[in-house]
Amino acid sequence: MLKIAPDGYPFILIFVLLSILVFIFAKPWLTIFPLIVTMFMCLFFRDPERDVPSNKGIFVSPADGKVILIRDVYEKDYLKAESKEISIFMSLFNVHINRSPCDGKVTFIKHSAGKFFVAHKDIASLENENNVIVIEGEYGKILVRQVAGFIARRIVCRVKTGDVLRRGERYGMIKFGSRLDIYLPNAIKIKVKVGDKVRAGETILGEI
Repeated sequence: MLKIAPDGYPFILIFVLLSILVFIFAKPWLTIFPLIVTMFMCLFFRDPERDVPSNKGIFVSPADGKVILIRDVYEKDYLKAESKEISIFMSLFNVHINRSPCDGKVTFIKHSAGKFFVAHKDIASLENENNVIVIEGEYGKILVRQVAGFIARRIVCRVKTGDVLRRGERYGMIKFGSRLDIYLPNAIKIKVKVGDKVRAGETILGEI
């Protein structure tokens, strides 16, 4: 049975009711259009279970999507350290549940208002609405940034400072197309390349 994220129920209910109203008060064949949107909402808000790898010293993808950027950077705002940045673009057809890349304690959260540039552009990370969390684990601190896109206008973060996350544990989502940036320890060995498709909680991004 398809598992749906709780955030999706209001959207699905709206279009189910719209389908019923169209069937009753308009031409029945027109019902196909709100039904198609209803099915899309079920697809978008799906929340499948994942097989989280148990290997020691690894970091898994926090999002489903396509790797669009890998680079060495100095993360000056929060980590203040040399880091490996990996950016993942989530299309409308990806699962949009975000998961923790590693075991650790949430030590910092900051939501910033901003613009809504197309999420696959690098400027989106700097200018778009975003939500940052810092997780401190066995191998130091990492940063994960949820970035709203041109269509995405709602970032959901369900954790608070002090919460302890397990690798692969759900912590939020971004609605309707978006981007996620992750900053990993500089000593990590990257296991993916630009263009790779990744799955939240399953795909290993790197290892110590």
